[in-house]
Amino acid sequence: MSEKKATRVAYGEALVELGQTNEKIVVLDADLASATMTKYFKDAYPDRHFECGIAEADLIDLGVGMSTMGLTPFCSTFAVFAGRCFEQIRNSVCYPHNNVKLAFTHAGLTVGEDGGSHQSIEDVALMRVLPGMTVIVPCDANETRKAVLAAVEIDGPVYLRLARLPTAVFDDMPFIVGKGHVMREGKDAVIFTCGTMVEVSLDAAKLLAEQGMDVTVVNMHTLKPLDEELVLEYVQKCNKVFTVEEHSIIGGLGDAVASVLVGKGAFTFRKIGVEDRFGQSGKPMDVLREYGLCADQVAAKILAAK
Repeated sequence: MSEKKATRVAYGEALVELGQTNEKIVVLDADLASATMTKYFKDAYPDRHFECGIAEADLIDLGVGMSTMGLTPFCSTFAVFAGRCFEQIRNSVCYPHNNVKLAFTHAGLTVGEDGGSHQSIEDVALMRVLPGMTVIVPCDANETRKAVLAAVEIDGPVYLRLARLPTAVFDDMPFIVGKGHVMREGKDAVIFTCGTMVEVSLDAAKLLAEQGMDVTVVNMHTLKPLDEELVLEYVQKCNKVFTVEEHSIIGGLGDAVASVLVGKGAFTFRKIGVEDRFGQSGKPMDVLREYGLCADQVAAKILAAK
């Protein structure tokens, strides 16, 4: 690991890189270019950046129109506003399977002081349920760059879930859409995780090792399509299965993994994430601790599982 960088920053940088070689890339934002980091693209290619104002439904439908003209639009706003334009995403993007990329930032609890009204803990559930939607939650800056480049190669809707909080940048690792990546091998339990919780899960695994528990950590950057083969492989190797996510335990990674495991045998399974409640205002790490998502708390939950 090296310096920390937010995935939203890496997203903005990747767009500029893409724009250098692909003139079909256009970027749309909803009065948040300085926050979503699409300002980098705006500065580099002002004729291909479109400011839609605080009108997310228009943002999506404008992107749809551009996609029908052969362009590849990246539509960006805060993840919490996925609900505000859900009808357009469903009926204008996914129903006709248009080639629109949705890169929504400030996901999860780690927007901190923005409070519960802006802490998106349900966006993955909304996007997973839509037919034809690819859902990717990169864990660091390097993976974000690869995810953006991969999204362009997918013919159809893609949702990229990005974070505000700077997080660790790991050594470069393989990235294939739909294929999880094992970041730590262990025999006693397996943690399937994604996004900001990859770093937390690796730290939890170190704490568990001090307690004599050897844990595998799998970075499930693609939630849809999920790497079902990898899930089943490590369930067979490790009798205890956990999911850790900065999202509601309803409809997110935990439910995706659970759907694979139904009827596949007897084992311990627990979802670790946001329980059935909204977020609240506070410093990002304080909020994570309030919701039991710091490394020591994750480790304690895993140790307590029977």
